[in-house]
Amino acid sequence: WHGSGEDRVKVVEWGSGFLMSVQDGASAGKTLPERVKIVEVGPRDGLQNEKTVVPSEVKIHLIDMLSEAGLSVIEATSFVSPKWVPQMADQVEVMMGIHRRPGVSYPVLTPNLKGFLAAVKAGAAEVAIFGAASELFSKKNINCSVDESLQRFEEVTKAAKEAGVPVRGYVSCVLGCPYEGKVSPDKVAQVAKRLYSMGCYEISLGDTIGVGTPGGMTEMLQAVSREVPVNALAVHCHDTYGQALANILIALQMGISVVDSSVAGLGGCPYAQGASGNVATEDVVYMLHGLGIQTGVDLPKLMDAGAFICRSLNKKTSSKVAQATCKL
Repeated sequence: WHGSGEDRVKVVEWGSGFLMSVQDGASAGKTLPERVKIVEVGPRDGLQNEKTVVPSEVKIHLIDMLSEAGLSVIEATSFVSPKWVPQMADQVEVMMGIHRRPGVSYPVLTPNLKGFLAAVKAGAAEVAIFGAASELFSKKNINCSVDESLQRFEEVTKAAKEAGVPVRGYVSCVLGCPYEGKVSPDKVAQVAKRLYSMGCYEISLGDTIGVGTPGGMTEMLQAVSREVPVNALAVHCHDTYGQALANILIALQMGISVVDSSVAGLGGCPYAQGASGNVATEDVVYMLHGLGIQTGVDLPKLMDAGAFICRSLNKKTSSKVAQATCKL
């Protein structure tokens, strides 16, 4: 050991003459947040790409089970045109049918002013807007440039501010794009800055195709945190290359305390071939609890919700924790 107190570093011989420095465990752990807010995106992001339309009553029951499990933020549905996302055509029924628990937020995606007005009419108390850090992804996803999409969102944020409705912002492809490859961290930072400046209280940074690594996550967060306060940032990781939990841990060490995840690892990206689903909420909660971080989530109840939706969809869970404990 070299140094003293919180600055102690252990120098370890590794292989043939290679030295690796490792922080004292107590010092390393000190950088982690005491509590993490989990934003459950399964009912919207997780189900929107299912080929078979999921009955409204199944969605409602899933959301109610997630509420019972202690999740404080559950993305309920999306107010987009049924022409483009048929799976979300029952958005009004879902919003009217869920049992809203005190202290739980049920945000919905509203890509334009029309969607925002419909969402508010259906009782939405929080909304989200969805941009991208990649020009090609933006054009293929919402048929406009990044700048044009941000101009549309300004209409939503202005109306939301007048109505007293909080707005969350998403940025897609922050660690890679299926069409452009690597995305510049500075580009991500500028899009996040625009969303924050127009009134989004929180910016979720999404590794949409799951190609990110801890090194890339570090570089990207360093760039974004120079433009947006860390306490207004969240991460949204897909697990295509099995890097999601590692990337989330890096984000936690860098001061992030909000993590998006999807029960049973549901979801994917229709514009990114082969992209697997979001990181499973069960796996994130298991990791956080193992680190001594509070989430307010009851893991057994969360796993019951995952088992329920997987039975309804006739598919296997992507959660390693659920697989290991034979819940399905």
